[in-house]
Amino acid sequence: MYDPALHNKVKGIFSKYFPENDERSLFYTRFIANAFTIQSLYRELYGQSDTADEHFDCLLETIAKGYLQRTPELKQIDLKKSEQGYWFLSNELAGMSLYVDRFAGTISNLEQKLSYFKDLGVNVLHLMPLFESPPGESDGGYSVSDFRKLDERFGTLEDLKQLGKTMRSESMYLMADIVLNHTSNQHEWALRARNGEKKYQDYYYMFDDRLLPDRYEETMKEIFPTAAPGNFTWVPECNKWVMTVFHNYQWDLNYHNPAVFIEMLDIIFFYANIGVDILRMDAPAFIWKELGTTCSNLPKAHTLLQLIKLCVQAATPGMALLGEAIQRPRQIMEYFGKGAFIARECDFLYKAPQMALQWDSLATGRTLVMLAAQEVLLQKPYGTSWITYTRCHDDIGLGYDDEMIEQAGYNPQEHRRFIKDFYSGKYPGSPSRGA
Repeated sequence: MYDPALHNKVKGIFSKYFPENDERSLFYTRFIANAFTIQSLYRELYGQSDTADEHFDCLLETIAKGYLQRTPELKQIDLKKSEQGYWFLSNELAGMSLYVDRFAGTISNLEQKLSYFKDLGVNVLHLMPLFESPPGESDGGYSVSDFRKLDERFGTLEDLKQLGKTMRSESMYLMADIVLNHTSNQHEWALRARNGEKKYQDYYYMFDDRLLPDRYEETMKEIFPTAAPGNFTWVPECNKWVMTVFHNYQWDLNYHNPAVFIEMLDIIFFYANIGVDILRMDAPAFIWKELGTTCSNLPKAHTLLQLIKLCVQAATPGMALLGEAIQRPRQIMEYFGKGAFIARECDFLYKAPQMALQWDSLATGRTLVMLAAQEVLLQKPYGTSWITYTRCHDDIGLGYDDEMIEQAGYNPQEHRRFIKDFYSGKYPGSPSRGA
């Protein structure tokens, strides 16, 4: 649908930020093409906010600045990727995840080892969390205290930019993480919230007493019930309860506040503009919270991801988005998008159910459950891709549905117990030594 007022608003932003030249025309076309849908999704999320119009203007300017900060080299790569079509559908992509310090010490040292990866046929490198996080409360780097500063163990931001540039010259792709759901309690926003600044307290879910936290707890699950029970943590410095779904030092961001969305979108563009080809969005299932729900896999979490995708498509289209949604088959498929947004949400998803099914087949010596799951997994829409993996740093859950186990002729409860016993070495004859 054409909206002349919105068109004029976009034209006004262009006259403010861009000189009259030919370079802008392709971006202008992308921006105008996506602007109405961006506005519709934004209104779905924030239309009731008192500051909705003000923040929407800020959103449009953030998209323009995201493009403006893109280097000529990256703009050329955007163009090349668009000419290839869905560049990330290539079956020639083979990736490896690694911790920089464990593998090479520093990013500079890693750059010297690119020939090793090429010899292996590896052309996608997922560098495990790189950005600053507090020692002892880092959650392996997923508790970020500064989204724009590398942990000094790995080197500098310039080192990372140089690595990306060298990788591009070798036709290799760089993958990095963004933690969408939360920040470290040592992040500047959290420190300012702790010191009583209302603006930054509104960046998180913070409460004066246990009334609302207790109501949330009635329906929320516990992610780590043994290591980190409960979903809220008392902060004595400001006399408030803060939502902490994962660990007590990870404060959940409040995406009901449009300012939070715009801040995080700006960080997404920052990663795109330092040369990230694939952005792994951590824990997207949890980014939208509503009272009376499990606060995971909610419809507006998908709306947020669709909005992010459209904004990236406009400003930094060469960067693909990976959703780290470790869900069961039917739920995970939804992160590719539904309805009018099929193949317009996440470009990549981890094929976590297939990983678990591989281990199921190894334990049973049969492929029955794996085959039962394929009817769902094969529904992946064109224009999207799986990242299929054998193991990763994070999980070996049993993320497939009971009906699939039943279809294979097993009792679901007994089968899951067998798998757990097999991989913990409790089952007679099992060679496993897992936990």
